Amino acid sequence: MDFSIWKNIEFGFPEFFWWLLLIPFMIFWYVKKQRSKQGVMSISSLQGLKNLPVSWKVRFRPLLLVLRILAFAALVVALARPQTSNTSENIDSEGIDIVLSLDISGSMLAQDLQPNRIEAAKKVAIDFVDRRISDRIGLVIFSGESFTQCPITTDHAVLKTQIAQVKSGMLQDGTAIGMGLATSVDRLRSSKAKSKVIILLTDGVNNTGLIDPLTALDIAKAFKVRVYTIGLGTIGKAPFPVTGPDGTVQMVMQDVQIDEALMKKIAAETGGKYYRATNNTSLQDIYDTIDKLEKTKVEITSYKRYAEHFFPFAMLALVCLLLEVVLRYTVFKSLP
Repeated sequence: MDFSIWKNIEFGFPEFFWWLLLIPFMIFWYVKKQRSKQGVMSISSLQGLKNLPVSWKVRFRPLLLVLRILAFAALVVALARPQTSNTSENIDSEGIDIVLSLDISGSMLAQDLQPNRIEAAKKVAIDFVDRRISDRIGLVIFSGESFTQCPITTDHAVLKTQIAQVKSGMLQDGTAIGMGLATSVDRLRSSKAKSKVIILLTDGVNNTGLIDPLTALDIAKAFKVRVYTIGLGTIGKAPFPVTGPDGTVQMVMQDVQIDEALMKKIAAETGGKYYRATNNTSLQDIYDTIDKLEKTKVEITSYKRYAEHFFPFAMLALVCLLLEVVLRYTVFKSLP
C-alpha cells in the first residue's frame, strides 16, 4: 500500500465517522458484561488468593474486544470512502493570429519618447506579447524595405528575443509603409485563424518601397485582415539625432510628419482603428486598448477522476472479525 497518497486523501462520506462514537459504549458494555459473569463469594481474607496463578487465556481475553473494535473502526473508515482525486484540464482556445509591423527607420531614434521611439515601441510590444498567451504572433520590420523578423509563432520567448534585438539601421533607410503592410499580410495569408490582425506602427510618411500603401490595403482587405495603425510622435517638433560632417551626433528639433490620413484610411477600411501616440504613456494605453478589443476565446473544461482506497480497510475489518470469531470459539471457548 502506498502511504504517500494519504497526504492528499479525501472522504466521500465523512459523516460515517460519527459511528466511531460507539466505541466507548462497546468498551463499557464489555466491561459490564464481564463483571456480571463473575460470581460472588464471601471470605474472611484475600491473603491466600494473591499468589494463585492467572491463566494466560484470562490475560489475553481482552484481545477479542480489541479485534472487534479494530474491525468496527476499519469498517467505518471503509464506509467513509477514502479516495484521492486527479484533476485534468482540457483547454480549447480560439486563438488570434497577430503580426506586429514595426517601423525601424532612422527617425525612430527621435527622443520625444523615452529613451527613444524605437525602444519605447519595443518595450510595449514585449508587454503586449506577454498578455497574449494563446495567440500566434509574428514580427515584421520595415524602413526603406521590409523583412520578416519572426514568423507567427506560439513560442513567445523566441519572439520577445527577436523584438529585443531590433534596432534602427538593420534595413535600408526610408519609410516603406506599403511594403511593411504587404509583408505583414503575406505572413497571415495562409492563416486558418478566425481573426487575423496587424498592428502597424510608424512615425513617418511613405516615401519609398515597391508596393504602394493603397495596393497593400487592397491586399489586406482581400485576405480579411484587420489592421490597427499607430502614428508615433509628438505634436509639432521633436529632437532627432543628426550626424554631422565630423561624425558627431547632435539632437536637432525637426517637424514631426505622420500621414494620418493614410493611417486612418487603412484602419477604417479593414475594420481596425487608428491611434496617435505622443508619449510613452499614450503608447502603452493604445496597446492596452487593442489587447481588450482583440479578446481570445478560451474554454477550459476540468475533469476530476477519483481513485477509491476503501478496499484495504474492508479487508482489515474482515480479517479482524474472522480472527475474533475463530479465537472466541476455539482458544477462548472454555472461558465463561
